[in-house]
Amino acid sequence: MSLPIIKNYINGEWVTSESGDFGDIWNPASGQKIAQVPYGNKTDVDLAVSAAKEAFAEWRETPPLSRARYLFRLKEAFEDEFEDIARVLTTEQGKAIDEARGEVRRMIENIEHATGVTTMMTGYCLEDIAKGIDSSLYRQPMGVFAGIAPYNFPAMVPWWFIPYALVTGNTYVLKPSEQVPMTQNRVFEIIDDVGFPEGVVNMVNGSRDVVNAILDHGDIEGVSFVGATPTAKYIYERCGATGKRVQSLGGAKNVVAVMPDADVDAGMPSLITSFFGCAGQRCLSGSILAPVGEGADAFIEKFIAATTAMQVGDGLDEQNAMGPVVSKAHREKILAYIETGIQEGADLILDGRGLQVDGYPDGFFVGPTIFDNVTPDMTIAREEIFGPVVSIIRAGTLNEVIDLVNTREFANAACIYTQNAGAVREFRYKATPGMIGVNIGIAAPMSFFPFGGSGNSMFGDIKGHGRESFQFFTDTKVIMERYF
Repeated sequence: MSLPIIKNYINGEWVTSESGDFGDIWNPASGQKIAQVPYGNKTDVDLAVSAAKEAFAEWRETPPLSRARYLFRLKEAFEDEFEDIARVLTTEQGKAIDEARGEVRRMIENIEHATGVTTMMTGYCLEDIAKGIDSSLYRQPMGVFAGIAPYNFPAMVPWWFIPYALVTGNTYVLKPSEQVPMTQNRVFEIIDDVGFPEGVVNMVNGSRDVVNAILDHGDIEGVSFVGATPTAKYIYERCGATGKRVQSLGGAKNVVAVMPDADVDAGMPSLITSFFGCAGQRCLSGSILAPVGEGADAFIEKFIAATTAMQVGDGLDEQNAMGPVVSKAHREKILAYIETGIQEGADLILDGRGLQVDGYPDGFFVGPTIFDNVTPDMTIAREEIFGPVVSIIRAGTLNEVIDLVNTREFANAACIYTQNAGAVREFRYKATPGMIGVNIGIAAPMSFFPFGGSGNSMFGDIKGHGRESFQFFTDTKVIMERYF
């Protein structure tokens, strides 16, 4: 049987890519091919940007409240197709269906937040800055923006950016991850039904060539990216060279500290979700578990028990708490990290390498894996594994944990479990990551707060979603007036 082929969405129409090069889309639970995606080229990008540029003038002149009404309609359409989007997401990405539903909910919440444009986009003014002279500031859209999305959150991450770009009066070109393009393909079918003006929002599928064409295109004003740090840094530098605005979010090595006074029983569900949710494939996943002081052995015993109680399998099965990783290649990468941990002398106390899931012999599964007695200099304590692998680094004091957090090459998030307010203040005051969780294992802000780390986890100065997004997608124009 021939596999379905994903198309681009340009100027309000579904179009075949100009490229003849294709990649495979896999169901990671079954290990079977389910579709093909074009690896697009510069011509595809040029067509999309040209459509977006032509649509910009009329879209900019559309009143902000009228632009928001498109988002209101889109929000309702997404609600109607909520379950279908979530199931497509799980089918191609692998995560548990409840996690997919949570992702779609966060996607919709960003649309809801963006509809506040009539407040968020307002400028300000002041009379008599000098005798008889008044001054005011306006926020204005800039033109065409683009987004380059990752594979781990194929529904949500593009919508950290798209609603804010559109509602402020810009037009948009999205490049989904070539590994998981079916989710946004389904989303754009809904967009097409809602009936945005032609060219306002476009989608081009592809890989490296499409990314470089976006970065080099002279008519694109800014780029948003989420992914691995080497790519984030590359995009940041390339946008700097071509004069584009850029928000480029990179990888992570998140530390989760558990203090001696922590309510372990109450916190255990969120700890398990932190380390093993989405099979560890998220930039807010716990990666290093740092029990502090006495009681570490008893805590670790409880953590292992809760971990082994998890059911792993096809994400579409409601009983499963964890699904496969996204691809065979990524599975092999994770297994190589586990081997490295063993070779460097860490104690492998829970081995997920041999996991077999009944009925899914070809799936890309890695079971929950835990190393104990890891030292900060080991590879598994320094590099982003992006899988269900936990490195336990025991600490004697809170200051040791803070030092551990601040000596990783990343600074995305860090979490602490404690009932001590003084410890919390010390931790949030001194730890450098941009997102801090207190008795919360996933420090994910809601849509009305900014998402992003610091250090090598964030390149650029304006983070994802939140009110700051209205700054990224607009330029300021200051008017000084005097009349005789």
